[in-house]
Amino acid sequence: MPVQNYTGQTFVAFLDISGFKELMKDDKKALESLRRLYQAGYDALQAAEGVEGFFVSDSGILFVRTGTVKERLKKILSAIKAINSVMLERDYMLTTSIAYGNFDYHDKLEFDGIEKNPIYGYAYVQAFLDNETGNPKIQPGQCRLVKNGLPPEINFEHEDFNLLRQKGNDNAHLYFYWNVINGNQIAEFEHQYNDSYKLKYSGMLKALKTNF
Repeated sequence: MPVQNYTGQTFVAFLDISGFKELMKDDKKALESLRRLYQAGYDALQAAEGVEGFFVSDSGILFVRTGTVKERLKKILSAIKAINSVMLERDYMLTTSIAYGNFDYHDKLEFDGIEKNPIYGYAYVQAFLDNETGNPKIQPGQCRLVKNGLPPEINFEHEDFNLLRQKGNDNAHLYFYWNVINGNQIAEFEHQYNDSYKLKYSGMLKALKTNF
C-alpha cells in the first residue's frame, strides 16, 4: 500500500547500511544486503501500527503518523529495534538518526519526463544531516536521537525510555541502545564496543609494522 500524504509534527528516522560502499565492490553482497534491508523494513512496518516509511538504495526513512508524542517515540524506537535486530542476525550494521519536528511527505508529482516524491521538513533534514555529517560521527550499529527540538512533555526518566542515554560528553544526542535487554547492560556493551575499536587500531599498527 503506498504511503499517503502527511503534514505535521512527528518523529522521523533516517537509516542506512554501514559500509555499503565496500559491499558494492561485490554485486552479490550488495544486492543481498539491500534485499535484507527491504524485507526487514517491510516486516517491521507491517508489525508497527502507525509507523510508515520507504526505502531507497541503502537508506530508509521512517515516520510516525498516529499517537501521542510519547506513543510516537515508543513506536519508532520499536520499529528501529526490529529492523536493526534482523540486519544484525545477517551480520549487517546500520546507522540510524532520529529527529522530531515538522515533516511533509507528498505522493508523486509528475512533470514531463520527471516523477518525484517530495519530502520536506525540519525533522527529515535534521535526521539526514545527523546521519551524514553529525558530530560526533555516528558509528556502525548506533542509533541516536537528536535532542534539539524534542518536545518538552516527554519524560526521558520514565522506564519506557530506559535504553535512551546520553553518551560521554555528547550533549547533542540521546543514544538508543536497541541491542541490550535492559539499562544495566549498557555499560558492559560500551566497554566491549570501545575495545573493538582498540583491537582495530592494533591491527592497523601490526599491518604497518609487518615490513618496517
